[in-house]
Amino acid sequence: MRVSAVGWAFNTDKDALSEAEASAAFTNNHPEGIKGAQAVALSVFRARSRVGKDAIRTEIIGRLVYDLSATWDEIRPSYFFDETCPGTVPQAITAFLESDDYEDAIRKTISLVCDADTLAAITGSITEVFHGGVPQNIVEQVRKRVPVELWNLIEEFRQKYLLLGIHPPE
Repeated sequence: MRVSAVGWAFNTDKDALSEAEASAAFTNNHPEGIKGAQAVALSVFRARSRVGKDAIRTEIIGRLVYDLSATWDEIRPSYFFDETCPGTVPQAITAFLESDDYEDAIRKTISLVCDADTLAAITGSITEVFHGGVPQNIVEQVRKRVPVELWNLIEEFRQKYLLLGIHPPE
Protein backbone atom coordinates (compact mmCIF):
# COMPACT_ATOMS: atom_id res chain seq x y z
CA MET A 1 0.00 0.00 0.00
CA ARG A 2 3.00 2.31 0.39
CA VAL A 3 4.61 1.63 -2.97
CA SER A 4 2.29 3.50 -5.33
CA ALA A 5 4.57 6.56 -5.41
CA VAL A 6 7.20 4.40 -7.11
CA GLY A 7 4.89 4.06 -10.11
CA TRP A 8 4.94 7.86 -10.40
CA ALA A 9 8.60 8.53 -9.64
CA PHE A 10 10.28 6.38 -12.29
CA ASN A 11 10.10 6.52 -16.06
CA THR A 12 10.65 2.93 -17.11
CA ASP A 13 8.95 -0.28 -16.10
CA LYS A 14 12.37 -1.74 -15.28
CA ASP A 15 13.11 1.09 -12.83
CA ALA A 16 9.62 0.95 -11.30
CA LEU A 17 9.95 -2.81 -10.71
CA SER A 18 13.46 -2.49 -9.30
CA GLU A 19 12.58 0.36 -6.94
CA ALA A 20 9.38 -1.40 -5.86
CA GLU A 21 11.49 -4.39 -4.87
CA ALA A 22 13.93 -2.18 -2.97
CA SER A 23 11.13 -0.38 -1.13
CA ALA A 24 9.40 -3.64 -0.15
CA ALA A 25 12.58 -5.25 1.13
CA PHE A 26 12.45 -3.12 4.30
CA THR A 27 8.97 -4.12 5.43
CA ASN A 28 7.99 -7.15 3.34
CA ASN A 29 11.24 -8.92 2.60
CA HIS A 30 9.52 -11.99 1.28
CA PRO A 31 9.02 -13.01 -2.37
CA GLU A 32 5.24 -12.48 -2.11
CA GLY A 33 5.67 -9.06 -0.50
CA ILE A 34 8.07 -7.99 -3.21
CA LYS A 35 5.81 -9.36 -5.95
CA GLY A 36 2.85 -7.47 -4.46
CA ALA A 37 4.80 -4.21 -4.35
CA GLN A 38 5.91 -4.70 -7.94
CA ALA A 39 2.35 -5.40 -9.07
CA VAL A 40 1.08 -2.18 -7.51
CA ALA A 41 3.96 -0.03 -8.78
CA LEU A 42 3.70 -1.51 -12.26
CA SER A 43 -0.08 -0.99 -12.33
CA VAL A 44 0.35 2.67 -11.36
CA PHE A 45 3.17 3.09 -13.88
CA ARG A 46 1.13 1.55 -16.70
CA ALA A 47 -1.98 3.56 -15.80
CA ARG A 48 0.21 6.67 -15.82
CA SER A 49 1.48 5.65 -19.24
CA ARG A 50 -2.11 5.68 -20.54
CA VAL A 51 -2.31 1.92 -20.99
CA GLY A 52 -5.80 0.43 -20.93
CA LYS A 53 -7.20 -1.90 -18.30
CA ASP A 54 -6.92 -5.02 -20.46
CA ALA A 55 -3.24 -4.33 -21.07
CA ILE A 56 -2.63 -3.76 -17.35
CA ARG A 57 -4.41 -7.02 -16.50
CA THR A 58 -2.43 -8.94 -19.11
CA GLU A 59 0.90 -7.54 -17.94
CA ILE A 60 0.27 -8.21 -14.25
CA ILE A 61 -0.80 -11.77 -15.05
CA GLY A 62 2.15 -12.37 -17.38
CA ARG A 63 4.98 -10.65 -15.55
CA LEU A 64 4.02 -11.19 -11.94
CA VAL A 65 1.91 -14.33 -12.26
CA TYR A 66 -1.10 -13.02 -10.37
CA ASP A 67 -4.40 -14.71 -11.04
CA LEU A 68 -6.79 -11.93 -11.99
CA SER A 69 -9.39 -14.21 -13.54
CA ALA A 70 -12.00 -13.96 -10.75
CA THR A 71 -14.63 -11.29 -11.24
CA TRP A 72 -15.60 -8.96 -8.43
CA ASP A 73 -18.89 -10.82 -8.04
CA GLU A 74 -16.93 -14.06 -7.61
CA ILE A 75 -14.48 -12.55 -5.11
CA ARG A 76 -17.00 -10.88 -2.79
CA PRO A 77 -18.95 -13.89 -1.39
CA SER A 78 -15.92 -15.99 -0.49
CA TYR A 79 -13.46 -13.29 0.55
CA PHE A 80 -12.21 -13.20 4.13
CA PHE A 81 -9.78 -10.94 5.96
CA ASP A 82 -6.31 -11.76 4.65
CA GLU A 83 -3.44 -9.36 5.23
CA THR A 84 -1.01 -11.14 2.91
CA CYS A 85 -0.07 -9.79 -0.51
CA PRO A 86 -1.71 -12.73 -2.33
CA GLY A 87 -4.84 -12.04 -0.28
CA THR A 88 -4.97 -8.31 -0.96
CA VAL A 89 -3.13 -7.20 -4.09
CA PRO A 90 -5.04 -9.21 -6.74
CA GLN A 91 -8.34 -8.22 -5.14
CA ALA A 92 -7.37 -4.54 -5.03
CA ILE A 93 -6.26 -4.62 -8.66
CA THR A 94 -9.49 -6.40 -9.65
CA ALA A 95 -11.56 -3.70 -7.93
CA PHE A 96 -9.74 -1.15 -10.09
CA LEU A 97 -10.11 -3.23 -13.25
CA GLU A 98 -13.86 -3.59 -12.78
CA SER A 99 -14.54 -0.04 -11.65
CA ASP A 100 -16.41 2.62 -13.58
CA ASP A 101 -14.72 5.50 -11.77
CA TYR A 102 -12.77 6.38 -8.64
CA GLU A 103 -15.67 6.24 -6.20
CA ASP A 104 -16.93 2.94 -7.64
CA ALA A 105 -13.48 1.39 -7.17
CA ILE A 106 -13.24 2.48 -3.54
CA ARG A 107 -16.80 1.35 -2.79
CA LYS A 108 -16.08 -2.07 -4.28
CA THR A 109 -12.95 -2.41 -2.18
CA ILE A 110 -14.45 -1.45 1.15
CA SER A 111 -17.47 -3.66 0.54
CA LEU A 112 -15.26 -6.61 1.43
CA VAL A 113 -14.64 -7.79 4.97
CA CYS A 114 -11.00 -6.86 4.64
CA ASP A 115 -8.04 -4.77 5.62
CA ALA A 116 -9.98 -1.87 4.12
CA ASP A 117 -7.32 0.83 4.41
CA THR A 118 -4.74 -1.35 2.67
CA LEU A 119 -7.00 -2.48 -0.15
CA ALA A 120 -8.46 1.00 -0.64
CA ALA A 121 -4.97 2.54 -0.72
CA ILE A 122 -3.88 0.10 -3.41
CA THR A 123 -7.07 0.37 -5.45
CA GLY A 124 -7.23 4.14 -5.03
CA SER A 125 -3.65 4.72 -6.12
CA ILE A 126 -4.14 2.88 -9.40
CA THR A 127 -7.63 4.25 -10.00
CA GLU A 128 -6.59 7.85 -9.33
CA VAL A 129 -4.02 7.66 -12.09
CA PHE A 130 -6.25 5.86 -14.55
CA HIS A 131 -9.31 8.08 -14.10
CA GLY A 132 -7.41 11.36 -14.02
CA GLY A 133 -7.47 12.16 -10.33
CA VAL A 134 -9.60 11.95 -7.22
CA PRO A 135 -13.01 13.62 -7.54
CA GLN A 136 -13.04 17.11 -6.04
CA ASN A 137 -15.81 16.34 -3.54
CA ILE A 138 -13.67 13.54 -2.08
CA VAL A 139 -10.55 15.74 -2.06
CA GLU A 140 -12.47 18.40 -0.11
CA GLN A 141 -13.57 15.87 2.53
CA VAL A 142 -10.06 14.47 2.91
CA ARG A 143 -8.57 17.93 3.23
CA LYS A 144 -10.85 18.64 6.20
CA ARG A 145 -9.49 15.58 8.01
CA VAL A 146 -5.78 15.64 7.21
CA PRO A 147 -3.31 17.68 9.30
CA VAL A 148 -1.86 20.70 7.47
CA GLU A 149 1.66 19.26 7.52
CA LEU A 150 0.51 16.08 5.80
CA TRP A 151 -1.62 18.00 3.30
CA ASN A 152 1.42 20.13 2.41
CA LEU A 153 3.45 16.97 1.82
CA ILE A 154 0.71 15.61 -0.43
CA GLU A 155 0.68 18.86 -2.40
CA GLU A 156 4.46 18.81 -2.73
CA PHE A 157 4.26 15.30 -4.17
CA ARG A 158 1.46 16.37 -6.54
CA GLN A 159 3.51 19.31 -7.76
CA LYS A 160 6.50 17.10 -8.45
CA TYR A 161 4.77 14.10 -10.03
CA LEU A 162 1.02 14.18 -10.45
CA LEU A 163 0.69 17.55 -12.07
CA LEU A 164 3.05 16.46 -14.82
CA GLY A 165 -0.08 15.43 -16.61
CA ILE A 166 -2.72 12.93 -15.67
CA HIS A 167 -4.78 11.90 -18.62
CA PRO A 168 -7.23 9.01 -18.69
CA PRO A 169 -6.39 6.35 -21.29
CA GLU A 170 -7.78 6.89 -24.75
